[in-house]
Amino acid sequence: MITVVDYGIGNLMSVSRALQTVGAEVRVSAVPAEIEQAERLVVPGVGAFGDCMRGLAEYGMVEPIKAYAASGRPLLGICVGMQILFDSSEEFGEFGGLGLIPGRVRKVPALAADGRAHKIPHIGWSAIVPARDWRGTLLEGIEPGAATYFVHSYAPEPAHERDRLADTYYDGCQISAVVQHGAIAGCQFHPEKSAAVGLKILANFSAHG
Repeated sequence: MITVVDYGIGNLMSVSRALQTVGAEVRVSAVPAEIEQAERLVVPGVGAFGDCMRGLAEYGMVEPIKAYAASGRPLLGICVGMQILFDSSEEFGEFGGLGLIPGRVRKVPALAADGRAHKIPHIGWSAIVPARDWRGTLLEGIEPGAATYFVHSYAPEPAHERDRLADTYYDGCQISAVVQHGAIAGCQFHPEKSAAVGLKILANFSAHG
């Protein structure tokens, strides 16, 4: 059973349908006790970091998610749901996150690696490449260089390189695409919108964490 956190923000139905496509039993829940007691937990998120953290607080989800994470059970954050796993963000001010993965969320660079201006947000299909070995991780069985679908203006910078699992490069700018810190993982892209590659990642989470 995979529990998807409902805190008023996030593409709950598309995430749930994608998980069901790979054979997972899915429950969408806004009940804090169900979050804390879940077998596997997915935290979706869209929009701004601060709004997501306010939503979690209003729904009484902050402490249950922290307690769940402390248990060592598998947790997956998606897009802004990945970002709020970190310590803090500079998006539209200074906001604290859940503090489950050391690091900070910063704006995607406004300039390409060659100094020319490029579009922000970063939208579209981009290749993910290994930052470390993918064996035994969320990305096991994924071909290096596989494309996934991104929509974001900010991205996390893990404090420790060991937590960086995969990167993407937007016009030469390095962006953390997938992180994994113990049983806690996050995708900056949307696996539920990333075709067969995304479904494989969700299947990995469903089966192995």
